[in-house]
Amino acid sequence: MQIGELAQRTGASTRSLRHYEARGLLVADRLDNGYRDYGAGAVDRVGKIRLLLASGMSLAELGPLISCVVGDGPTLLRCTATIDAVEHRLGQLDQRIAELTEARALLAALLGGPGAGTAH
Repeated sequence: MQIGELAQRTGASTRSLRHYEARGLLVADRLDNGYRDYGAGAVDRVGKIRLLLASGMSLAELGPLISCVVGDGPTLLRCTATIDAVEHRLGQLDQRIAELTEARALLAALLGGPGAGTAH
């Protein structure tokens, strides 16, 4: 299938598909006219890429993980690279959550001060 059909079937933009290909996450053969020709597995592969991106992983982190995703859901094989990358990302998210919780507490404390809840 060509890039437009792959984009339509996956919901990804053609620009994103070209970017995934440039990053080595997606492979296409080239037809005689230079057009990309994606195999049947490309739809599944793009789905996995998008799933991992939605989970907060970066494109740089996807390389070793993409082959460890099972099916259409967020189930990962117990690959060493997967475990390490996911644990690292979870640590980053935990740190960010702590920072946001602290920022929220500071803002809530400001509302509890004089004049809280009044328009100025």
